[in-house]
Amino acid sequence: MLTDFLLASLHHLLVFGLAAMLVAESVLLRGALDRQTLQRLTGLDMGYGICAMALIAVGIARVVYGVKGHDFYLHNPWFHAKMGAFVLVGLLSILPTMRFLRWRKALAANPIFLPDASEVARMRGIVRFELVLLAAIFVFAAAMARYGGLGL
Repeated sequence: MLTDFLLASLHHLLVFGLAAMLVAESVLLRGALDRQTLQRLTGLDMGYGICAMALIAVGIARVVYGVKGHDFYLHNPWFHAKMGAFVLVGLLSILPTMRFLRWRKALAANPIFLPDASEVARMRGIVRFELVLLAAIFVFAAAMARYGGLGL
């Protein structure tokens, strides 16, 4: 029972950490970018990736060691919807990550480098869409916990 509580608590903290980093990225991408902002973006994105990996590990541990048991999760359509949305967020996050790394490399080569405004706007749109999907994940999680495999 204590293991389940600790895993659930850690899982929730990681989800909120992930959300906080995405919101911070979105905020940084709304204004003009400078050297410091580009460095913050890459740092946040690295933290986002670490948080996502930890979230996956803790999520797997909840399925395996949690009190609900793996049958609850594997036969729950809301769990599958939640996982699908999480995978989509992960896939969408690849492009901003690659772009932020490219920007950092360009900045190292040219100290006055600034990314094109249209490129920044495109990354901002992707990050904001990730936030919308994260909101869907919260809704799927609530449905999963309340309705199990029964649907609404």
